[in-house]
Amino acid sequence: MGRSHLTNLLEINLAMLLISTSGPLGRYVDLPVPVTIGVRGILAFIILYLFCRWRGVSLRIEKTDFFIVVLSGLLMAAHWLFYFYALQWSSVAIGMLSLFTYPVITAFLEPIVLKTKFQKMHIVLGGLVLVGVYFLSPNFDMKDSNTLAIFMGLISALAYALRNLILKSKIKRYQGSTLMVYQTAIIGIILIPVLFTADFEDVIGQWPGLLTLAVVTTAAGHTLFLMTFKYFSITTVSILSSVQPVYGILIGVFFLKEIPALATIFGGILILSSVVIESYRSSRKKHENP
Repeated sequence: MGRSHLTNLLEINLAMLLISTSGPLGRYVDLPVPVTIGVRGILAFIILYLFCRWRGVSLRIEKTDFFIVVLSGLLMAAHWLFYFYALQWSSVAIGMLSLFTYPVITAFLEPIVLKTKFQKMHIVLGGLVLVGVYFLSPNFDMKDSNTLAIFMGLISALAYALRNLILKSKIKRYQGSTLMVYQTAIIGIILIPVLFTADFEDVIGQWPGLLTLAVVTTAAGHTLFLMTFKYFSITTVSILSSVQPVYGILIGVFFLKEIPALATIFGGILILSSVVIESYRSSRKKHENP
């Protein structure tokens, strides 16, 4: 019996809800950021590796693709690290909203990386994002933690956009879970030295947050998200994923008592509007030029 459209929508919203826990958890886990990301990477690698073995997913990577896979893992590490610095230095709202500039950053980088045609509309959307970022922190004082957090969030968004672009040509050849196994392994390996500087008792004391981050956010959330690609176009997925910061902010409100300021909410609306507009334009263009 076929799946209903409602079931598919509920599934992708569940995936977004699970992934959005990264924001509140990034604020909740009280450890140095590199330690948190290192443990997250190692735990997520173990879980994803066992999942791939259980499901019979091939982990074979062609030699010609090895450099790209390693580079994507390094970019993913930068994305996670800078994102968690943004979360620790500000709030769930500012951290997640500054990260969600990545779709428009991607639109600017795609003509450079993939040699596609630049579209003038992207200048308008880029301006909309800049105005949105301004409302997140109107002071723009580098001594202000919110300004520094936005800067970290933008670097995270840049790393994430580059990672997605360089993997775009490879995603058809490999399972998403296969690529995630390698990326989490690379993150864990490069951050192993940092783990030796951490107090073992402190790490154990944070095990509920770390385990939730690895299992719920990374393994379950991202795996379920990749599965939804079978039922929606990538453009539709991009539009629907715009709800992720909303879920994260609501979780932050309920569990961390972090209520965003009106200026932050307005800035977030502008940023997410640019994401929805760009995703909708991409969808129309694909239908007009199949």
